[in-house]
Amino acid sequence: MSAVAENAAVPTGTKPFAGFEWLLAGRYLRTRRREGFVSVIAGFSFLGILLGVATLIIVMSVMNGFRKELLEKIVGVNGHIFATPIDRPLDDYDSVAQKLAKINGVKLAIPLVEGQALASSQIGNNGVLVRGVREADIKAIPFIGGNIKAGTLEGFDTTPGVAIGRRLANALGLQVGDSMTLVSPQGASTPFGTAPRIKAYPVKAIFEIGMTEFDGTFVYMPLAESQAYFNRDGDVNVIEIFVDNPDRTQGVRDAIEADAPRPLVLSDWRQRNRSFFNALEVERNVMFIILTLIVLVAALNIVSGLIMLVKDKTADIAIMRTMGATRGTVLRVFLITGAAIGVIGTVAGLILGVLFANNIKSIMAALNWITGANLWDPTVRFLSDIPSVIDWREVVSVVLMALTLSLLATLYPAWKAARLDPVEALRMG
Repeated sequence: MSAVAENAAVPTGTKPFAGFEWLLAGRYLRTRRREGFVSVIAGFSFLGILLGVATLIIVMSVMNGFRKELLEKIVGVNGHIFATPIDRPLDDYDSVAQKLAKINGVKLAIPLVEGQALASSQIGNNGVLVRGVREADIKAIPFIGGNIKAGTLEGFDTTPGVAIGRRLANALGLQVGDSMTLVSPQGASTPFGTAPRIKAYPVKAIFEIGMTEFDGTFVYMPLAESQAYFNRDGDVNVIEIFVDNPDRTQGVRDAIEADAPRPLVLSDWRQRNRSFFNALEVERNVMFIILTLIVLVAALNIVSGLIMLVKDKTADIAIMRTMGATRGTVLRVFLITGAAIGVIGTVAGLILGVLFANNIKSIMAALNWITGANLWDPTVRFLSDIPSVIDWREVVSVVLMALTLSLLATLYPAWKAARLDPVEALRMG
């Protein structure tokens, strides 16, 4: 006789999801020698859902952190709106910048000279982007003025010298006080053509933004010196405008177009970096779809495990039906059995994923120590450290998705169990 008939009497007329149904579902989840294979499938289903949910949370958190760090550094160093001249050079940049800075929503307006050059030292050379700015302006740029690791920006306008990124300093073997030579093709005009301009500058300050591309290529030079170096006749290339809210630049652009003291061509950070951030968004969505398949496969394992359990418990189902259990009772028993795997796996995956995402830097450091290799190479991944930002709305959506798939996976096997005919089930059992 079955275990159900020996140890339990099936109460009739019980309410849905009564204690008897939970007790019976719990018995079906326990490991027994005869049902070992079913328990193995249930275990793999649990692990699949746990790993799927945890991986989704970890990967989405890292990609959120990656996007946030890149966005903050790109718009924090390069500005949010860029104003370039239309009819004549920006030789009145000082007055134009002052007027733009007074427009509502504008935090800072910086006249800027930009040009490419080759930086060299006794150790090597590297292509760089030279930016000419005033002392007050470079101190006001958050990721520059607040991240000076060596030297000082005091007297930047009045004393010769440049500020360079730490990665560039390491590549060229430079420290504060050392001399760096800049070579530009935009030199003086001679009867034989344009001669390259070569000039040495002492390193006055070393900064570290935390983004490889910027730390390895940016060289800041006093504005007046950059105008002389790049043959600018008292003008600048662009005025970079920093706004209070980078995500709402359109309103500020409209105000600038209405109140600008002279005709200007305006562009913003979204236009300049559209393809880059679009690629990040596409990658993020594709990763979500791919990792969701892990949870889907685990849910399908629940289906196969429950179908095998139903076949194994055919005699128990027949006895319960003959003792007065309704089809609804049988359906709910197997629904609870399958849903328990999904719910427990989802909760465990949620805990593991949140813990991993919150401690990812420590975990990465431990893995680097164990393997003896640098698993996060900043020269490949732009950022110096692996970032992680948990978006709780995404976490909730992942949890709801996993629970929904798990519950849907239990419906068919539970329905099949409820549809078994007692007489046929006893004959099969």
